Amino acid sequence: MPVHYLYLIASVIAEAIGYAALNASEQFTRLWPSLLVVAGLGGSFYFLTLALEHMPLGITYALASGLGIIVVSLAGVIVFGQQLDLAAIVGLTLIIAGIVVINALSDFAVH
Repeated sequence: MPVHYLYLIASVIAEAIGYAALNASEQFTRLWPSLLVVAGLGGSFYFLTLALEHMPLGITYALASGLGIIVVSLAGVIVFGQQLDLAAIVGLTLIIAGIVVINALSDFAVH
């Protein structure tokens, strides 16, 4: 796997940790989850900049955003017991389809 995709995956994981901690921070009233928000989102931006050295901005942002939405949604279900309704599942499926189309068919994406 090319290193820029590893950076992108690291960015998405850090983002998911940051947003899960945001939920746990209870509007920044809890110290450790609040610090984890800053570390997670800061780490996410750091790894995103590394991915941008090898990938176009639009594609990088689209992939990071789409994957981030999927991972954060799964974290909400697994960690916080949140439920996804049919519309959410359909929407998430369309995001996955968009990611697949970009990676499989776009000449703009870096392979």
